[in-house]
Amino acid sequence: MYTIGQVAKFLGVSRDTLKFYEEKELVKPKQNSENGYREYNRFDIYDITTVNFYREMDIEIKKIQELRKGKSIEGIQSLFEEKMQEVMEEIEYKKLLVKKLQTVQEDCEKVKKFLGTYTIQEMKPIEVKGEIEHHTAYDKYEIIKDNLDNLKQAVTLTSLRRVIQFNEEGVLEDKFIIVKKVEDLDKEIAGEILSHPKCLYTVIEDGRWSTGGKNTDHKVEASIKKAAKENGYELLGLVYINQLLTTYEDGLERAFLEIFVPIK
Repeated sequence: MYTIGQVAKFLGVSRDTLKFYEEKELVKPKQNSENGYREYNRFDIYDITTVNFYREMDIEIKKIQELRKGKSIEGIQSLFEEKMQEVMEEIEYKKLLVKKLQTVQEDCEKVKKFLGTYTIQEMKPIEVKGEIEHHTAYDKYEIIKDNLDNLKQAVTLTSLRRVIQFNEEGVLEDKFIIVKKVEDLDKEIAGEILSHPKCLYTVIEDGRWSTGGKNTDHKVEASIKKAAKENGYELLGLVYINQLLTTYEDGLERAFLEIFVPIK
């Protein structure tokens, strides 16, 4: 017979783990009638190593409890197939998460590099999945949820693009489109594809911390027209605005937006 301390040392588990296994009735050591100490025999130790095996495979305690009541080879195989599927889904999620984190890091670099300055860039292809009148049209957010490219299927504003169409007289149309990045142009795509090979590009700051909640569209418009005129570019009458990221200062949001203005 062995004490809890000896078994913990033999098997590389803590006393608390052994007590937890006992609490869940995965192992049932006897108690010494004289001193009340737990005493483990070789069958108890075998049970503990078996539980350790299944825990190493990340099998839930509840399923191990069910297994102890009786499980055929087919049942065990099904248990591991189910776990394999769960792990594969988790791996795919982690891959997507890494990709999202890399994108956010790139967006941070964009803010640092292009805030308040103009350059020429391509607007890479995006697929249009739908549209809403305004980002405050919350009753229409169901359309966004149905076309999400987000990991947790919760609504964020990163899937929206504001599109402004204008001419010399003023704004002709101002709307928001729901978009998804196009990763592979060779794949069949159901929605409309938007892309522009040559755009005036900049990053601006919006939000209550920097603007006091005031609309700055006219300032942005004047800045775009000035940059185009100074560099001899002809505007095509479109502006695409994308939210890169949001942070806070003194409890007020600082939103950083990237702007693509197609030019000839």
